[in-house]
Formats: sequence, C-alpha cells, structure tokens
Amino acid sequence: MNKINRLAERPGAWDSDEVAVVKPLTRDEAELLRRKHSVLSPWWVLAAQTVGGGFVSGVAWWVSGSVAAGWSALYGVAAVVIPGALFARGLMSKVSSINPAAAVTGFFLWEAVKIGLVLAMLFAAPKLVPNLNWPAMLVGLIVTMKVVWPVLWFHAKFLQKRGVNLKS
Repeated sequence: MNKINRLAERPGAWDSDEVAVVKPLTRDEAELLRRKHSVLSPWWVLAAQTVGGGFVSGVAWWVSGSVAAGWSALYGVAAVVIPGALFARGLMSKVSSINPAAAVTGFFLWEAVKIGLVLAMLFAAPKLVPNLNWPAMLVGLIVTMKVVWPVLWFHAKFLQKRGVNLKS
C-alpha cells in the first residue's frame, strides 16, 4: 500500500516501470486464499448461542429446581439471540452491499435497532416472564453473549486442522 501511496504522490509515476503488474492467481493459490480467509457465518454464531443458552437455561432449572429460573434464563437467551438475528438479517440484505457508505450506515442503523430491542426486551421482562428470576436471566444473557468466543476459537482450530496458516 505504501508503494501505491508513494506513486500517487508523484506526477507521472504511474507511467513508470515501478508499477507492479497484477498477476492472476492459479487455482491452487485461489483455493489457499479462500481457505485462509474463511468467513464464519453469523447464523452459525447465533445457532451456537441458542444451543449454549438452552443448555444454561436447563442447568438453571435443574440447579434451582425452579421452572421460573429456567424460563428467566431462556428469556435472557432470547434477549440476545432475537436482536442478534435481526441485526444479522439486516446486515446481509442487498441494500447493505450496494456500496461502502451504505454498508457503514446499515451497520450503525442495525446496531442501534439491536440495542434498542435488547433494552426493550429487558424492560418488558418483568411483565412477560412470570416470577422473573433476575440472576438467572442475567446469567442466561451473559453466557449467551460470551458463547461467541468459543465459537471463534473452534473456527480457528478448524481452519488450522485444514492446514490453513492463520499467522501469515
């Protein structure tokens, strides 16, 4: 990138022999590039959050012996997963891929919608969940948010197992 910037600063530099020729990738090079920059789908992350949150709500029900604690933890899971799904759907729309400005605007718009929906769900929790157990709901909420880290770790391990060097 620095070479391009240096060339752009000098008038007539693009006509010189310093400009690098773009070489097309071979099939193997393209496959290696695709494997190295594998994209993790947000839907996989949301699925892992749902499974992890379901597990946490089951544990909350089992440990406390209270169905209300299980439902409260499950509501905490829903307060993460539902806005996250809306956010992912909004970012993957065709409008967000028109140009970079639309993508950035869409990101901030959908992030604001997601935060607003999370707050609305948390404020509505006492009315929607009978016998709301706040600690169980917050544990479900926090664990569901933190499931992203193990998912990213497993994704990196999966790529390493496939022989992709992530360091270079």
